[in-house]
Amino acid sequence: MDTLFDNASSVMTVISFITFAGILWWVYVHRKATDFTAAANLPFDDDEEVHHG
Repeated sequence: MDTLFDNASSVMTVISFITFAGILWWVYVHRKATDFTAAANLPFDDDEEVHHG
């Protein structure tokens, strides 16, 4: 039974690494910098001015 969990742990480690590598590839190969810049500026694009007081 212990070998089953050892094998499952190894498989999950490989799957996690492949997922991580896939995310890195998606971010850096597709050059989505313009999308990320637009998303980063969303909190500052509020048209209404907030009045305190």
